[in-house]
Amino acid sequence: MEEGTKRKKTEEKTATENAAAYAQGVPKDLPRAALPDPILTIDVDAHVESFQEKEDARWHSILNAHRTRKILSGTLSGIETLESGWVVAVTYYNGFRVIIPMEEMMINLSGDGRENANTLNRQTRIANNMLGCQIDFMVKDLDAESKSVVASRKDAMMKKRQMFYESENPEEKPMLYPGRIVEARVIAVAARAVRLEVFGVEVSVRARDMAWEWMVDAGEKYSVGDLVLVAVEKVQMKSVDDISITVNAKTGADTNKDNLKKCHKNGKYAGIVTDVYKGTYFIRLSIGVNAVAHFCSTASLPAKRDQVGFVATRINDSFEVAEGIITRIIRRYA
Repeated sequence: MEEGTKRKKTEEKTATENAAAYAQGVPKDLPRAALPDPILTIDVDAHVESFQEKEDARWHSILNAHRTRKILSGTLSGIETLESGWVVAVTYYNGFRVIIPMEEMMINLSGDGRENANTLNRQTRIANNMLGCQIDFMVKDLDAESKSVVASRKDAMMKKRQMFYESENPEEKPMLYPGRIVEARVIAVAARAVRLEVFGVEVSVRARDMAWEWMVDAGEKYSVGDLVLVAVEKVQMKSVDDISITVNAKTGADTNKDNLKKCHKNGKYAGIVTDVYKGTYFIRLSIGVNAVAHFCSTASLPAKRDQVGFVATRINDSFEVAEGIITRIIRRYA
C-alpha cells in the first residue's frame, strides 16, 4: 500500500515538472527527434527531409545526368514559342522544367506529305500530335540559379542507335536486327498510320500493318503513350545518322484464319465500311471478319464509317477475306 502511494506521488511530481517545463517553453521528457526538427516523427530517430533538401537532391540527380551523359525520360507536355521566337518542346523531370529546341527533337519528316512546307512548321505539326508521349533526352546545359534545363532528344536517340543498332564485335549481331520482336513506343496516331519510336528510330506504320482486323481509324485501338510489340522486317543503315527500318505490329497469331470460319457463303452480316478505294469497299464485319464488296445494291452509295448489310458470295482463303455485295445501309455515320 505504501509502495503504491509512493509511485503515485512520483508520477504526480513528474507531471508537475513537465507542466512547468512546457510553461517555460522547454519540453522535458520528449523524444529527442522532436527537439531539433520542426516535424514530429513517429520513429524517434527518424529524419524528415525539408522541401529544400528534397529539391536539392532532385536537382543533384539532374547534375549527375548531365555529367555522366545519362539518357533521361519524360512526358512531352507542351510546345511553346518563347519571346525570342525559339520554338521548343517542354517536358518535366523530377519536377524541373526541361526545354528541348525543335531542331533537337529529331523528328522524322519523311512521308509526311508536306515536302514543300517550312521545315519548322512541319516539325511543330508532328510534335503537336506527339503530346503526351514518352520521349528520351540528354541534358545539354543547365543553370543552377534559375534551375532551368536545356536538353536534346537528338543526342539521346543517337546514343540509343549506337547501343542497339551497332555491335562492337563485327562477328556478333547487334541487339536489334531483322526478325527480332521488340517493344516500341506509340508517339503519334493518325487515322491511317501510327508513328512509333523504336530504340532511337522513328517509323510510320500503316494502320493495316498494325492489326489483323481492318480499322476505320488507328485511334480505335492505339493511343499516344502505348507500348506495342513489333517485328523488325528490315534495317537499312548507312550510318548512325542515316537509319531507316520497316516493322510490322502483327506479331501475334493470325486471327483472320479462325475468324473466317465464322463466315459462310450466302450468309448475311452487318459491318462497318473501313475504307473506299476506286469503287471497292473494305468492310470489317461484326463477327470479326475482313470483307470486300465490289458492288452495292443500295439506292445511294455508302461512305466510310457507315454501318451496312453485307451478303457473302465467296470465301477467299488465299487473301483471308470474305467477298460479296452491300445490300443496304443500316446507319449513316453522323
